[in-house]
Amino acid sequence: MTDEKQEMIDRVYAELENVIDPELDIDIVNLGLIYNVELDDENNVKITMTLTAMGCPLAATIVSDIKSSLEELQEFGEIKEVEVDIVWSPQWDKSMMSRYAKIALGVHES
Repeated sequence: MTDEKQEMIDRVYAELENVIDPELDIDIVNLGLIYNVELDDENNVKITMTLTAMGCPLAATIVSDIKSSLEELQEFGEIKEVEVDIVWSPQWDKSMMSRYAKIALGVHES
């Protein structure tokens, strides 16, 4: 992977840290909901993620917030299309959260 491609993926992750899970009030990156960010040769972005629970009523809101968070990168032509793929495997659990999220939510390490 080129340095430029990795830098753009890092910028996408940075923007995703601005997307807050409305129920837990922590960003989706620190919650461990983002499994992968891919950037193809045409600068289309594919985000593979999960949610804290199947049937989450806020799934559409979170996907919309993701796309909104990346609009500036699209407006400047740095990325093109954004696809969000919600998967259920592996299933999310609290161990996927960052140390920051665990502290903020009062989750004790086992």
